[in-house]
Amino acid sequence: MHTLWRRLLFGLVALAVLEGIVIAIVVAALHPPAEDLVAMALFLLASGGLTIGLGIAAQRFGLPAWVRTLRGKMLVIALASTGLALANIAFIASLMFLSTHDLALLAALLGFSLGMAVFVAIAFSETTSRSLREVVDAARRLSEGRLDTRVRVTGGDEVGELAAAFNGMAQRLEDGFARQRELEQARREVVTAVSHDLRTPIASIRAMIESINDGVVTDPDTVRRYLKTSQKEIEHLTRLVNDLFELSQMDAGLFRLHLEEASVGNVIAETVEGMRPQAQAVRLKLQAMVDGGVPPVVMDQRRIQRVLANLVQNAIRHTPPDGSISIRAFDIGDAVQVQVTDTGEGIPEGELGRLFQRSYRQEPSRTRKAGGAGLGLSIAKGFVEAHGGRIWAESAPGMGATFSFTLPKSPRQAASG
Repeated sequence: MHTLWRRLLFGLVALAVLEGIVIAIVVAALHPPAEDLVAMALFLLASGGLTIGLGIAAQRFGLPAWVRTLRGKMLVIALASTGLALANIAFIASLMFLSTHDLALLAALLGFSLGMAVFVAIAFSETTSRSLREVVDAARRLSEGRLDTRVRVTGGDEVGELAAAFNGMAQRLEDGFARQRELEQARREVVTAVSHDLRTPIASIRAMIESINDGVVTDPDTVRRYLKTSQKEIEHLTRLVNDLFELSQMDAGLFRLHLEEASVGNVIAETVEGMRPQAQAVRLKLQAMVDGGVPPVVMDQRRIQRVLANLVQNAIRHTPPDGSISIRAFDIGDAVQVQVTDTGEGIPEGELGRLFQRSYRQEPSRTRKAGGAGLGLSIAKGFVEAHGGRIWAESAPGMGATFSFTLPKSPRQAASG
């Protein structure tokens, strides 16, 4: 309602100003009689008031329902505005001209001007309508699932902005659906990999327990070996279930870090101490070095230790006997970088960019050797990125591999919880 009153006030002020200017020009140029001047002023007032009223009514209620197309609406607007303008001119001319010949000539010129105005309105409306029809047709194709639909952008007017906005929306939809398909494919691959990794240990545990339960195996040493193997398989299943739980927490947005200031050197030392027996069992040398001046970092210590343990375990799996694995931490300014380097067989360059994808498995010989559903590196990536850092790998076949990650000295506050 306030907008309506503002429009009315603006129209009345504009009418008063314009009428004052017109009367001043007429008086200065033609010196009309007083009665003609009064009649002209009253007519301009009535004509201007009618124009303002029609304009506000059109804005408030819209054009009549039978005017459905853009071409029709532009034609009505052109006829109304041009007709009012020509009516004003005709009336003023009838007051000022004495010759009927001049009035007839003026009437013919006004009729011609009206016709040309209608032609121009139709021509412009056709151009605009054609552009809008292209957008409508494209929107219909997009709704049918043709996400590669785009609209030709012509000009920088509102229709061009609409076309550009439509193209941006279509591109985002296409990218979103492509991402959704990738996630769905990754989910299927994870389900397949996890199903395989669950089935294998479960079958092994079942076979060993059935052998013991059925009396097929009675030798105490064999029974102890079977039970020890079953325990290891159960631990493997537990780790796999924990990995799946972590991933589900990340996907659901429920993942939270428990941040506290901790020493990177202590995290490395504890990890090395825990992994050293596993490395020594396959004749690997495990060593660590923390450069001087590495400050404490605000981190979720348990999860960063899990990241480091995962990287060291991967290095142990892929490094042949009598090789070495080194861990190093150093200051890089606004963050601390940790590196795990091995002397293993290395990783082909084409696989480096896919290492941290879910369910990624390396080439068959490495997969058979290492096993696993490929969830560990994906979880490590999620942990590091939640701290505001990044993780990556560098390698060449036969030259070993280096996995690195960074921990900002001031992690994002949004990551805490």
